[in-house]
Amino acid sequence: MSEQPGRAARRRARRRPPPLPQREGLDAVRWRVPRDAAEGRPALEALLERFPALAVAEATPLDARFVRGEIVDADGSPWSADAPVGPEDELWFHRELREEHVPEVEMPIIHRDEHLLVLDKPHDMATMPRGAHVLSSALVRLRRTTGIETLVPLHRLDRRTAGVLAFGIVPDERPAYQQLFARAEVAKGYEARVRLGPETSIPTTPGERMMLLDRLVKQRGELITQVLPGEPNARTLLEVATSETDGTLLLRLHPCTGRTHQLRAQLSSRGAPILGEDLYPEPRPWTDGDAVPGLPLQLLARSLAFLDPITGQERRFRSGRQLAGA
Repeated sequence: MSEQPGRAARRRARRRPPPLPQREGLDAVRWRVPRDAAEGRPALEALLERFPALAVAEATPLDARFVRGEIVDADGSPWSADAPVGPEDELWFHRELREEHVPEVEMPIIHRDEHLLVLDKPHDMATMPRGAHVLSSALVRLRRTTGIETLVPLHRLDRRTAGVLAFGIVPDERPAYQQLFARAEVAKGYEARVRLGPETSIPTTPGERMMLLDRLVKQRGELITQVLPGEPNARTLLEVATSETDGTLLLRLHPCTGRTHQLRAQLSSRGAPILGEDLYPEPRPWTDGDAVPGLPLQLLARSLAFLDPITGQERRFRSGRQLAGA
């Protein structure tokens, strides 16, 4: 009796290629009409309700895009503006990009094989295209320079954080790698430079360690993560690496969980915001004379290690970057 394919294998077998190719390293946008949507609404009306930005003055009029056949269904057939759409229908289109300055920066690739590409990401570069950072994002830059259209990040780094960032190459392998991060089976090492405030609660002697335990909550639509009372859901092992003469500490950080802005929020809440911090600067422990204009956030994803679920190899990747005072 033949073995039945698993659920994930059946999903992959059902997956069809996108009806529109990538453009400028960006996938086309896919909108699937919700199951509870009303039947028979005109395609243009439904699309504008879901994506109001398509109607801004700088954008090509949406009715013109329908006429040109730029809005298609899952099979690649053009929708007409007045065609009725209903639950589970798909509308695909390319986003129109605003003018964007894309600075020339080095993109050192630490490792590349048929499964993985690992970037030593610079500071102030978004991982994924978002908002004002689309063509300048790490994903779009790498797709365009390497020609690997299937490239997708396996985890994320904040835009302001530099260091080791891993990308998957083979779509069918991606879930296995992403599950490693979801199950906290990846050893992540960070370095941060902090200047202590008068009410700090972290150790200051090189070699000292501390486990940071907090409840972190980030509300939808808000920029910052809050540290709130309650059962901890964020854990980070902190070790003091060095103490500089001006009172700056170099910390080694090993997050055991992966909450948004976890390290930045945990350190700031203990009176030790990372140098260069702009979202979590309070209480501010340095004077205006101490601040360095344009200083990148002094946070570096130094290392990444895991057992490769595809090859069975021990993978260890390390950034070659240095923080400002290191």
